[in-house]
Amino acid sequence: MKNLSALHRLSTRYDAALSAWGGSLASLAVRLYVGWQFLKAGLTKVNDWSTTLALFHDEYQVPLLPPDLAAYMGTGGELVLPLLLFVGLFSRPAALALFFVNAMAVLSYPQLFSFECPAAINDHFYWGAMLLVVVAFGPGRFSLDALIGKKRPD
Repeated sequence: MKNLSALHRLSTRYDAALSAWGGSLASLAVRLYVGWQFLKAGLTKVNDWSTTLALFHDEYQVPLLPPDLAAYMGTGGELVLPLLLFVGLFSRPAALALFFVNAMAVLSYPQLFSFECPAAINDHFYWGAMLLVVVAFGPGRFSLDALIGKKRPD
C-alpha cells in the first residue's frame, strides 16, 4: 500500500501546475481558434454585403426575423463576439451568444441541417462544443475577465 501511495504522489506531482497553466492555455487556444472561425465568416459577409443580403433573403431561413435584420444581427455577432473571446472579456456570455449564432446558422441553412454537407455540419458541431467548454469552464487566467476578477474587492 505504501508503494501505491508513493506512485500516486509521483503521478500527480504536477497536477496543480498543469491545471492552472495547462487549462488556461487550452482555454486561450479554444477562444482564439473558434473566435477566428466566426470572425472570418463575419468579414466575408461584410466584404460582399449585397451577396450576404441576397443569401439571407433567398437561401437562409432564419425563423422569426426579417432577412435584413437577421443579416445585420448575425454578421454583427460574428464580428463583435469573437473580439470579446480573443481578449477574454465577458467570455462566458460571448461564448454562449456565439453558440446561439452557430445553432441558428445550422438551423437556418437547409443544406447544413439536412446533413448534405457532413464536413460543414461537423465543423459547426465542433465549434458548438468548444463554445460550451468556454461557457462551462471560463476563459482561464489569460483573459481580461481573470484580470478584472483579481482587482475586484471581496
